[in-house]
Amino acid sequence: MCRNSKLFSRDDGSLVGPLLALISSFTWGLADFLGGLASRRTRIVRVLPISYLSGAIIVTIFSVSLIPGELNSDSYIYGFFAAFFGVPAIALLYVALSRGPMGIVSPITALMAGFVPVITGLLRGDNVTGIGYFGMALAALSVILVSQEKKSETARPITLSTLLICMASGTLIGSYLTVLGSAPSNQGIWTSTIARWFGFIFVGAFFLMRLKAISKDEKTGPFPWTLAIVAGIFDASANGIYQIATQKGMLSIVAVLASLYPAATALLARYFLHERLRAIQNIGVVLALAAAVCLTMA
Repeated sequence: MCRNSKLFSRDDGSLVGPLLALISSFTWGLADFLGGLASRRTRIVRVLPISYLSGAIIVTIFSVSLIPGELNSDSYIYGFFAAFFGVPAIALLYVALSRGPMGIVSPITALMAGFVPVITGLLRGDNVTGIGYFGMALAALSVILVSQEKKSETARPITLSTLLICMASGTLIGSYLTVLGSAPSNQGIWTSTIARWFGFIFVGAFFLMRLKAISKDEKTGPFPWTLAIVAGIFDASANGIYQIATQKGMLSIVAVLASLYPAATALLARYFLHERLRAIQNIGVVLALAAAVCLTMA
């Protein structure tokens, strides 16, 4: 299955990749925001199968009808390994979030997630300018600052085991992003589409194995169908946008821009949940914008 279009050629200009990476970052932030709302109403293990399925369906529609690309054996190979890294990454992330403060877990995970594809891109020969490296430093600092929530008396200190889980989750997320970014450029978004279906199979199998325990330990209230479905659609769409971004820009730059999603989540919480941002978080948002400008110019 293959369609060609100048719209998705590599000759669109150097800004297309970074701009798409920023769109994927905001979309991931929106997905995390909605997924977080859903997880407040029910167990996340119940949300994931629905969100994975809804996301798989929407990116399949995009792959078949809108975005040109070739579905071949590479799509399945890269898709399998992307899911192989991606599913346990998310599981470990939620374990870390349940054990440690979000203000520490989130930036460590995001920084490690960006580190892996950046190193891969540089080893592959990405020609990053001085302003690009400066933008990477700003992006790393912005993620740390924007994740600094106000400490509470009940906040749990982070342990060594939780720290290791954060690093493992971030490394796996980075590996997932690297696999998507390394897929052949003629595939469109088929790799992320196949990865989504493999992910649904993995998550669904785990859900079925834990069904009895889940049914005994369930939060009260109706299941948040709309939140779970829409979160999955945005998450899968962000994956597809990110894959296209890596086809048009340097992996090292695109991955850093995509890792700015905590800033988007913080802003959404500010405007829709009226959660006040601390001064240090506002500085982080400004630095994220500055990093985006620097990286698009790199």
